[in-house]
Amino acid sequence: METQCSLAGVLCFWSMNLQPHIEQFCKRRDELENALGNPDVTGDNRQLVELTREYSRMKKLAELGERYLKFLEDIAANRELIQSEPAESELAGLAKEELPALEAERDQLELELQYGVIPPDPTDSRDTIVEIRAGAGGAESALFCADLHRMYIRYAESQGWKVEPMDASASDLGGFKEVVFGIRGQDVFRKLKFESGVHRVQRVPATETQGRVHTSTVTVAVLPEAEEVDIDIKQDDLEINVCRASGPGGQGVNTTDSAVQIQHKPSGIIVRCMDGRSQQKNKEQAMKVLRSRLLEQKIAEEHAKYAAERKSQIGTGERNERIRTYNFSQNRVTDHRIDLTLYSLPTFIEGEIEEAVSALLANNLKERLAALE
Repeated sequence: METQCSLAGVLCFWSMNLQPHIEQFCKRRDELENALGNPDVTGDNRQLVELTREYSRMKKLAELGERYLKFLEDIAANRELIQSEPAESELAGLAKEELPALEAERDQLELELQYGVIPPDPTDSRDTIVEIRAGAGGAESALFCADLHRMYIRYAESQGWKVEPMDASASDLGGFKEVVFGIRGQDVFRKLKFESGVHRVQRVPATETQGRVHTSTVTVAVLPEAEEVDIDIKQDDLEINVCRASGPGGQGVNTTDSAVQIQHKPSGIIVRCMDGRSQQKNKEQAMKVLRSRLLEQKIAEEHAKYAAERKSQIGTGERNERIRTYNFSQNRVTDHRIDLTLYSLPTFIEGEIEEAVSALLANNLKERLAALE
């Protein structure tokens, strides 16, 4: 796979001394192990769950740290052999041969430990709601909306995540004007949150007779699924309507008043759900989406306090900026936020997006580590 830029630059991790952090991980692991043997803790279910979760994290980080220190010792020993032994000796040759693999493993462990240094974002472990909407470009935009929907579904399957359809509005040519679905699994929001934004496609549409390249856009919103404790929704603030669902889905969908539309009057947010077979199922799904949108709005309001002080290089109007371009004639995917270009568009659009996801995570890690300085 050919990669241009910058992937090396994106993945060049922030240099830091991990020794004191590893010692702290080990110390906290031992403290938690002792605490979990305390009857006062085991009798409090809520505290037990919280401490067990933290213990699991500290235990993993302590083990990673111990492995990391062992690799540092092995690398130092190999370098010493290379320096002290004659260049043509068998020992020096073996040490040189082993060194790249040892350094690669060290770098991977270093990355995982650096993630451990940063306090975890509480939303990172949440299940996720993804909303994809056609933007500029008419029918071609709707077709690309369907392409991105398939791309995320296949990536979710590769990660062992579960996908749950919520709502869809089909276009005439087999695309989507809008599609909403949930994804459940480990670290879903942590890995997908950087997909939010404007995705631009440049290609010759199937309907184009002159062979001209068209540019279209699709917007993607990735929302952490909100829990009831996050957002207090008063029943009086809701206007709930039911109607007959339309579109494919069999007799159960088309002959019953199963589709549900909920309007949150204070915010003006309107949510519709029609993919479930029953009115109750659609109401539950619609409430999930509503809570998640209200949580996103709440988080956005909090982040807005810092937006003026934290202008990025792209200036104002971040929401309107494209985050990624898919150029079919050049077989190219470019992520504009980190100057990452991959010449692997056919496999990328079929769900093999891990390289971009990892690069975005590494870039975010570098920024967060820099903020700790």
